[in-house]
Amino acid sequence: MNLKRKFLINAFVGLTALTVSLTVCAQPKGLVNTSQSKFARLQGVNMSDVTWTTGFWADRFKVCRDSMVPHLWQTYTDPNLSHSFENFKVAAGLSAGNFKGPSFHDGDFYKTLESLAGMYALTRDKKLDAMMDEAIAVIGKAQTPDGYIYTKAIIQQKKTGEKKMFDDKLSFEAYNFGHLMTAACVHYRATGKTSLLDIAKKATNFLIGFYNNASPEQARNAICPSHYMGVIEMYRTTRDPAYLALAQKLIDIRGLSEGTDDNSDRVPFRKMTKVIGHAVRANYLFAGAADVFAETGDSTLLSTLDLMWDDVVNHKMYVTGGCGALYDGVSPEGTSYKPDTVQKIHQAYGKAYQLPNHSAHNETCANIGNLLWNYRMLQITGNAKYADVMELALYNSILSGISLDGNKFFYTNPLSASDDYPYHMRWMGGRQKYIRLSNCCPPNTVRTLAEVSNYAYSVSDKGLWLNIFGANQLTTTLEDGSPIRLTQETAYPWDGAIKLSLEQVPAKSFSLFVRIPGWCQGATIKINGSPASTMIKSGDYAELNRSWKAGDKVEINLPMPVKLIEANPLVEETRNQVAVKRGPVVYCLESVDNQNKKITGLALSTRNKLKPTRIVIENSEVMALEGEAQQVENGAWSNQLYREVSDKTPASTNVRLIPYYAWSNRGRSEMSVWIPLIR
Repeated sequence: MNLKRKFLINAFVGLTALTVSLTVCAQPKGLVNTSQSKFARLQGVNMSDVTWTTGFWADRFKVCRDSMVPHLWQTYTDPNLSHSFENFKVAAGLSAGNFKGPSFHDGDFYKTLESLAGMYALTRDKKLDAMMDEAIAVIGKAQTPDGYIYTKAIIQQKKTGEKKMFDDKLSFEAYNFGHLMTAACVHYRATGKTSLLDIAKKATNFLIGFYNNASPEQARNAICPSHYMGVIEMYRTTRDPAYLALAQKLIDIRGLSEGTDDNSDRVPFRKMTKVIGHAVRANYLFAGAADVFAETGDSTLLSTLDLMWDDVVNHKMYVTGGCGALYDGVSPEGTSYKPDTVQKIHQAYGKAYQLPNHSAHNETCANIGNLLWNYRMLQITGNAKYADVMELALYNSILSGISLDGNKFFYTNPLSASDDYPYHMRWMGGRQKYIRLSNCCPPNTVRTLAEVSNYAYSVSDKGLWLNIFGANQLTTTLEDGSPIRLTQETAYPWDGAIKLSLEQVPAKSFSLFVRIPGWCQGATIKINGSPASTMIKSGDYAELNRSWKAGDKVEINLPMPVKLIEANPLVEETRNQVAVKRGPVVYCLESVDNQNKKITGLALSTRNKLKPTRIVIENSEVMALEGEAQQVENGAWSNQLYREVSDKTPASTNVRLIPYYAWSNRGRSEMSVWIPLIR
């Protein structure tokens, strides 16, 4: 046996002996379980505590249940469409063949499995439970006795006898491990079963042995660090202190050997001053570091996270919450070893204010990473600014990644599309049912939408927090175990009127914390018909503290007029242009709504009178905006780079804008979020 492999197996056996009495938490919690995290202000409610009833999220949940999840499962279990699950069967010796697909294909299937678990938590559908049991049994057979599970390497090892692990800088081994851990914790919390959790424990124990003995070069071969979040969630589920120690070590070893901006490890984490590299990898890193802070209170982590958040939100994030402007680019900072070189970066954050529109990459996974990171920052601090970014990403750059019917996807999310654009982008041509080159985004999107209810509420020692609005019923307990039940009625995000009906409340006083979005001015709150006597501030939580009783009503009104948004003038691509936003929703022009005119010839006045109008796209009701725009003279450009400006007065024309997330659902079209402004 390979000596290194033998040593790792012995290390695993010894570790298992030390942790044989390990138990899991008695009380399952939501996606990110901070119920015992000393340095987190908020914690989530149980996965089954929120039920969408009517309106926006109820509609998206129904599509997720009836279309997204079944379509995804069919895709990943059909070897003619995707070899993801088939790879596990081959590794388990249940099928013959070779590994097929990208090296992160295991992670794709774990995310698919997590989407089933998230859906099962709310539906208790026995078919979903049986499907998961069948898949988990195969995964368990594919795992090697020492806990290693990476089907690409296992299949190769069986054929060649070579025992190589974590030797390829471009390998996604640790990434796959991370999604296994996260899916296992969600599966346990949804079902109460430990079948997948047991597999994940063996895998996590393997990682401990590996990182205790890996060379610095091997240790940094861990691109896209989903395992940072996964390891911490394993700690929260099992309370094994070795898992927390591993998570801390993963951050500490970053940048100790030659690193890159592409992988956000050119310098040690605590010495980072700005975000440059791969947006998915960066956002996953920040989410994982926030998790470690929640458990340790390491202020050096939080200070870096604050710097990174400011850099992203105030310099590098799109108006839709999208992240990662550049598909291909270069970093003039070079590497840690040769700082005077120019280095390629991929799917990356660019420089400050470098936000192109046609070529915007904005991978859906990066936008989901933005949600994951900001949710953890919200739990740590209770600061509403993080919930604002969560909401922005959810309604815009995440939802845009999936079609309204739930079975076609975008890998990238540009802010404009034109038939005349002269460059061929690697992911283009409309939404696709299966993105063969890289299908990581579809399962990530589906698991996120299956789990949106987990972001709606939080609890703390002071009471209940309302983060994301939507018509639902909540039945949960406060932090001290007191039961609470309420109903939320609203047509949000199309209407800012929200009504809470308290049906069961604790005997003692507690606070309701109502988020007042940063985009909202003039919000009002009434309790049983009378104005609430509390500070109501945009971009903050309004605290309503009192002795509540069953039958109390809270009426929240969040005015949402149509607003024109401009960018910092250092964003060259959007100078003298505006984006249109109403409430949390960003709008766009799409050619199909505007007589297929060249939308580059449309302009808006600051005195526009766009009005909300309900329309239906792909059986989904959305709120469009209709009114007048100016048709700017924009005749054909025939092999011209420059020409004299026309002095013709723009003519008025009818115009319709639709929510950005809903574009490209009616065939191929041109689209633009940013629109020229006429003052």
